[in-house]
Amino acid sequence: MRKAVEIDNLNYRYKGQEKDTLHHINFHLNQGEIVGIRGPSGGGKSTLCYVMKGIIPYMIGGNMTGSVNILEQSMADRTPQERVALIGMVFQEPHSQLFSSTVEDELAFPLENLCVPQREMKKRVNEVLGELGLEKYRMQHPSYLSGGEQQLVALGSVLVLEPAILLLDEAMAHIDHASKMRLNEILRKRSDKGMSMMMVDHQEENLAITDRVMHLIDGTLYDKEIRT
Repeated sequence: MRKAVEIDNLNYRYKGQEKDTLHHINFHLNQGEIVGIRGPSGGGKSTLCYVMKGIIPYMIGGNMTGSVNILEQSMADRTPQERVALIGMVFQEPHSQLFSSTVEDELAFPLENLCVPQREMKKRVNEVLGELGLEKYRMQHPSYLSGGEQQLVALGSVLVLEPAILLLDEAMAHIDHASKMRLNEILRKRSDKGMSMMMVDHQEENLAITDRVMHLIDGTLYDKEIRT
C-alpha cells in the first residue's frame, strides 16, 4: 500500500528551548487510512501536525533532524504551494480559520490564493457546500453560525483544495454530538475515496472513526492495537 506520509527518526526542538518536543518519532500513514494520535496537552500532538504540514521547520524554525516524506517525496523538496495543496489542516477553534464575510467567500478564498480558474473554483465550492450541507448558509457570515457549523465551514475551506492528506488538530473539541457524527460521516466518505487523515485528540471518543490509534506522551510516540 502506498504511504501518504512516512516519518523516520524525527527529533524536534523549538528555538530557545533546552529539550526536544518530539523524540525519535517513527510514523507512517497509508493512503486512505485514518490514524488517531491521542495524548495529554503539551505532549507534542500539535507539533507533530505542524511538522507534517510543513509549518515546522519552514515557518517556525527550530532544530529538526530526521526525515519527513509526503507521497514518497521529501518534504524538503516540496514547494510551499505544493505543501498547501497536498496537506490540509483543521484546527481546534474554527473561528481562528474563518476570515471572510460569507461562507461562500470562505471556501473560495484558498482557491483564489492558488489562482484556480474561476469555473473550476465555482464547481469545487458548490460541490463542497453540497457535501457539507451548507448551501443554505452560502451568503451568511460565518460568525452567525453555530460552533459545529463553523467547524464544517473550516473543513470546507480545506476540502475545496482536494488535499491528499488531512490533519485534524482537536477538531472535535468544541462541537456537539450531532456535529461530531456529521463530521465523522463526511471524513469516512473522503477516506473511502483515498484521502489520508491524521486526527489528534486527548479524548478517545473523538477518535471513534480511526483505523488505528497511537499515543504521543512527552514527545514519544507509542503504538496501540489496530482497531477491527
